[in-house]
Amino acid sequence: MYLTQEEESILEGEHGPTLKKAMEIISTLGDIYGADSLIPVKSAQIAGVSYKTIGDAGLEWISDLEGKVVVPSILNPAGMDLERWQEMGVDAEFASRQASIIEAYHSLGVRCECTCTPYHIDKELAAFGDHLAWSESSAISYANSVIGARTNREGGPSALSAALIGKTANYGYHLDENRVPTIGFEVDCKLTGADYGALGCLAGAEVGSGVPMFRLRSKPHDTELKALGAAMAASGAVALYHVEGVTPESGQQEFPDETIIIERRQIDDVFDEGCGNEPDLVALGCPHYSASELEEAARLLEDHTPTKEVWVCTSRRVRDANPGLVRRIEDSGAKVFVDTCMVVSPATDRFRCVLTDSGKAFKYIPNLCGVGARIAHINECLAGEDSD
Repeated sequence: MYLTQEEESILEGEHGPTLKKAMEIISTLGDIYGADSLIPVKSAQIAGVSYKTIGDAGLEWISDLEGKVVVPSILNPAGMDLERWQEMGVDAEFASRQASIIEAYHSLGVRCECTCTPYHIDKELAAFGDHLAWSESSAISYANSVIGARTNREGGPSALSAALIGKTANYGYHLDENRVPTIGFEVDCKLTGADYGALGCLAGAEVGSGVPMFRLRSKPHDTELKALGAAMAASGAVALYHVEGVTPESGQQEFPDETIIIERRQIDDVFDEGCGNEPDLVALGCPHYSASELEEAARLLEDHTPTKEVWVCTSRRVRDANPGLVRRIEDSGAKVFVDTCMVVSPATDRFRCVLTDSGKAFKYIPNLCGVGARIAHINECLAGEDSD
C-alpha cells in the first residue's frame, strides 16, 4: 500500500506514539484487505464505549492515548444514561468506570454524544459520496445505504485511529466495485413498521456479509430503512443494501439474477419466535428513536398506563429538542433514557424477557444480555399485547 511521505513519518513515530499506533492499525488493515492508499474521511463514529463491552482493558487502552481527533467524531451508546443511571438500576462501580471511559474519549476531542444514530443529530457528519470511518453496525448500514456515504465496518480501535489520523484505508465499500448487489430479495407483501425489522432478520441470516437488493411492494420511510438495515447487520453482517427505486444508489444497480422470494408467512413467523415468558420489560429505540418515532410512542401512550416497565431510548440531542414529546411519554410511566440502549447496558440483564419493536435488539439481547427477547409492532409493545 502506498503511503505519502507524511504518512510514512507518522508510521515511523515522528509524530508521537499515539499517532504511530493509529497509523499501524490503519495501514495493517489496508495491507490485509489490499488497499492501494489511504483516503481522507469526513467523520468518525466510534464504538467500544460501554464498559460492559470493553471492560478495564478497553478503558486502559483509550486512557493511554494522547492528542486530539482531527475530524468530527462522535461516540456510540454507553452502558447507561450518563445522568439517570440509578433509575436504570446501574450500580455505582459500573457508573464510575463508565464515566472514566467517557472522560478518556473527551480528552481526545471526541464528541461525547453517545448515539448509534448520529445522522439524526448532525447532518454535516455524512452526505452522499462522503468517505467515513463509522463503526456501529446499524449506523454503518444507514450511512452506506440510505445516505449513500461510504464506510467499511470499522472496529472501535480502527475508527478512533481514523479519527486521529483523518484518513482510512481505501478498500471495501469505499470502492464502486464492492457496492454492487450480490443477491436479490423480492417481498410478496406490503410491509409496515416492525415488519422491516423482521425482514431484516430473515435477509441478514441469508446473505451474511453480501450486498442485498430489495424489490418491495411498499415504499419504506427512513425510519423503516433504519430498522431494516439494523436487523440485517445483527442477523448477518450486512453493511450495505439497496432498495429498488428508494435508496440513492439503487438506480445505478441491476437487480441480481440470484433472487430469493420472501412471503408474508415468513415475516409472521419471526414475530412468533423468541421467549415464551410474559415480557417484563418493553424496550424501544434500537437504533435510537428519531423525533417522529418519539411522536408515535407519545401518541400510543396517551391516556394509557403501561403494565410493564417501558424504556424508550434516544439520543440526548433528540430528547432535548423534543421536551413536549418526552413529557407525554414519561407522564404515562414510561422512561426516556439517553446515551445508552438496552443492548449495551447491564441494566437489561436483570429481566427475563424483553419485548421490542427492533429486529436488531431481538437478535442481540439473548446473546449480549443473556435475556429472552421477542419482536412486535410498537402498538403491541405499548399495549402489552402478544405479537400474535
